[in-house]
Amino acid sequence: MSDYSKSDLYAVDLTTAVWHKASASGGEGNCVEVAQLPNGARAVRDSKNPGHTPLRFTASEWSAFQDGIIAGEL
Repeated sequence: MSDYSKSDLYAVDLTTAVWHKASASGGEGNCVEVAQLPNGARAVRDSKNPGHTPLRFTASEWSAFQDGIIAGEL
């Protein structure tokens, strides 16, 4: 699986994206939501501001982010 370029990721239409919150999210409304994109990429948005442009991460960037969380770096 190869990464999409950043410009390719930002060209993906998110109008039909399925957004997910963490199961540990509380009812305070301070959550991030994540949607899957092609080739393992992800989009991330603030649940309080879903109309703002979401951040987009390639599969490699998302994997590095997850690895950092598991390693306690974040």
